[in-house]
Amino acid sequence: MELSSNQLNTERNQPWRDELRKAVKSADRTKIERVKMPEQDAVVRSGNHLEVNLGLSREQAQNEAKRCLDCVEPTCITGCPVNINIPKFIKHIETGQFLEAAVTLKETNTLPAVCGRVCPQEVQCEEKCFYTLKLKKPAVAIGHLERFAADFERESGKISVPAVAAPQNIKVAVVGSGPAGLAVAGDLAKWGYEVTVFEALHQIGGVLKYGIPEFRLPNPIVDVEIENLRKMGVIFESNFIVGKTSTFDDLRAEGYKAFFIGSGAGLPNFMNIPGENLIGVFSSNEYLTRVNLMGATQKGYDTPVLSGKKVAVIGGGNTAMDSVRTAKRLGAERAMIIYRRSMDEMPARIEEIHHAQEEGVEFMCLHNPIEYKGDENGKVTRMIVQKMELGEPDASGRRRPVVIPNSEFEMEADTVVVSIGVSPNPLIAQVLPSLEISKWGTIIVDENTMQTSIPDLFAGGDIVRGGATVILAMGDGRKAAAGIHNFLQKK
Repeated sequence: MELSSNQLNTERNQPWRDELRKAVKSADRTKIERVKMPEQDAVVRSGNHLEVNLGLSREQAQNEAKRCLDCVEPTCITGCPVNINIPKFIKHIETGQFLEAAVTLKETNTLPAVCGRVCPQEVQCEEKCFYTLKLKKPAVAIGHLERFAADFERESGKISVPAVAAPQNIKVAVVGSGPAGLAVAGDLAKWGYEVTVFEALHQIGGVLKYGIPEFRLPNPIVDVEIENLRKMGVIFESNFIVGKTSTFDDLRAEGYKAFFIGSGAGLPNFMNIPGENLIGVFSSNEYLTRVNLMGATQKGYDTPVLSGKKVAVIGGGNTAMDSVRTAKRLGAERAMIIYRRSMDEMPARIEEIHHAQEEGVEFMCLHNPIEYKGDENGKVTRMIVQKMELGEPDASGRRRPVVIPNSEFEMEADTVVVSIGVSPNPLIAQVLPSLEISKWGTIIVDENTMQTSIPDLFAGGDIVRGGATVILAMGDGRKAAAGIHNFLQKK
C-alpha cells in the first residue's frame, strides 16, 4: 500500500512545486515558528462537553504548511500507518488548494477528520519529520494540518467521495464498525467489492463513538466520515452480533466470500482487589460508554451515570485521561489520576496530560489502590492506597513500580473508574473453535496479510493488538483489505 518511488517522483516534479521552492527558500521556511493550536479556555471548557481544540485558521494553516521542506526522501510518510502522501497534501494547503488537500488525504485515509484529532502524530509521522530528525526543532504540525483540510472540506459543503471501481459482485462482511473495520470497508469499496459492516451496538463508529469523549472527537465528525463510506456503497447494519444474530456459516450461505473481524477489545481489565464490586466502581469502558453513547448526562435517559464529587481514575493512558476529564465535566470537585508509576512513564499523549492539568485534574503518581470500602448501602466511599517507588525496568522498558512497605493510607472517593487496559471479547473465539488465539485472547494473524488460521477470515485492530491507537487499527484495516483482495482474486 506504500507509495512507489515513481509516484513520489511524479509528485515532486510537478511545476507548481518547483515554483513553491523558488518562492520560499528552505532557510526561510525553517525560521517559521510552529503553529499553536487555538483552544477553549481551561476554566470554561472544564464545564462543557464542547471540543477543546478549535482548529487552525486559513492563515495559520498556510503559514504552518510553509514550514514543510518537501524532502527528497519524505521520512514522515514512513511514520504514517496508512501511508498518507504528507508532503503532497501539505503543499496543497500552502497554495490554498484546500479541497485538493482533502482529496489527497482520502487516497489512503478513510477518516482524515478523525485522525487529525486523535492520532498520536508526535510519535508517528511528526517523529519522522526532518525538523525532528535533523534540525532538532518542532516538527511540522502534520496532525493540525490534516484536521484543517478535512474540516475545511466538510464546512465547504463540497465533500469529495473517493472513486470506486466497477462492481465485482463479491460480498465481504466486516465485523465491527470501529477504525479498523471502517478502513478495510473503505479500501474494499474502492476496489468494487460489496461490503457490509455489522455492528453490535445501536450506533456505527465503535470506539470512535463509545470510547472517545466529544470534547476530543465530536460525534457529528464521525458521522460525516461514515456517511462518505455509505456514498461509496458500504452497507451498515447495527444491533447485529455476528455469532449470535447470525453465524459465520449463515453469512457464508448468504454469499459472503470473506470476513474481516475488527470487533475491538471491549472486555475491561480489573485489579481483582477487595471492593471492586461496590456501587460506584466502574470500568472506563462502562463509564465513557454511558456518557458518550447512551446519553447519561441528559435528563430522561435510562442509563444515568453517578456523578461523584471525589472521583478517582486508576491508570495513566489516554482512556484514563478521557475518564478523569469527563468526571470533571460531570461536576467532580476533586478529579484524580491514581497511577503506579511516575509522570515520565505515563503512556497518555502529552497533549492529553497537559489539558487535564490545565483543567484542574490532580495527579497522584507512584500510588496504587489495594482496596475499596463502602457504606451500609454498598456504595464506595473511600479507598486504601499504597505508595510506590520505581525499581529496575520491566519487559516494557519502563521502570517497574515497587511497593514502599507500610505506606498505606485511606482517602475519600465516591466514584472510582478503573482504566488499566482491556482484553478482546471472547465471543469470537467461542463461536469459532478452530480459530487460533493467543494466550492473551487476541487473534493470531499473518502480519503481512492479516489472514487468520481460517483462510477466508482476516482480522485487525485491538482484537489482534490488544488496546492500541485508532491509526494503528486503521493501518491493520488497510493491510487486511489488500490481503482480502489478493485472497479473493486468487480464488
